[in-house]
Amino acid sequence: MAIVLGLAGIYVVLVALLWAFQEKLTFPAPRAALPALGSGERIELTMRDGTRLVGWYWAAEGGAGRQTPGMLWFYGNGENIAAIWPIIRDFRPPQAALLVVDYPGYGASGGKATEAGMYEAADLAYAALRQRPDVDPKRIYVYGRSLGSAAATYVASTHEVRGLILESPFTSARGMAARHYRFVPRALVRLRLDNISRMPGIRVPTLIFHGTADMLVPMRMGQDVAAAAGGPVEFVMIEGAGHNDTYDLGGNRYRDKLAAFVK
Repeated sequence: MAIVLGLAGIYVVLVALLWAFQEKLTFPAPRAALPALGSGERIELTMRDGTRLVGWYWAAEGGAGRQTPGMLWFYGNGENIAAIWPIIRDFRPPQAALLVVDYPGYGASGGKATEAGMYEAADLAYAALRQRPDVDPKRIYVYGRSLGSAAATYVASTHEVRGLILESPFTSARGMAARHYRFVPRALVRLRLDNISRMPGIRVPTLIFHGTADMLVPMRMGQDVAAAAGGPVEFVMIEGAGHNDTYDLGGNRYRDKLAAFVK
């Protein structure tokens, strides 16, 4: 009986800790100063509570004097602009302007990392991109990787966009908890991050990349997200790629698919 009670006590403690720290686990919020990137422009945005967000804007190549497509880039939960700017530089469609903003609590942005804060930052980034005089507001594309897929589907389901690009998207926070924390009752998962329920209302073309060897967000989840879409979907499998080497293994094929999608 003592052993049973002891195991039950351990279970209760573990569940309580996961319930209390689920935001910390989901939003590790690495900090880093915004690097001097040479080309492009530093952007500052302000949330309703006064929190200052920072980001970086690149104009389209050869777009001077005309409006070009624009792209919002939402990164994964362990990233920030300082970490991923070489990837953006190498993989962004050259014919499109691009804006990336550090989420609240991430990188050089102020505030605390939360799901609601990420969505408010996404709203502000969308508005800022639409207001750029060199960006065609009718041709805005949204890119989201891993955690950023939730920000991307949020924008695509609440704003006018031309297309949606997802990399390694998961179904929902509860779906991820069911895979990695099976002993935790789903009712205790406060976060939503619900890609799967947003997809039926997203009717614009969608491009999805997913590594076949992804153990963190299995490809089956990406396929479920694709199957739920309300519009046309192209699903690109990156053979042998896990969760964090899709760019390396996707290479030119990844880059060319992304560029061709953004018209």
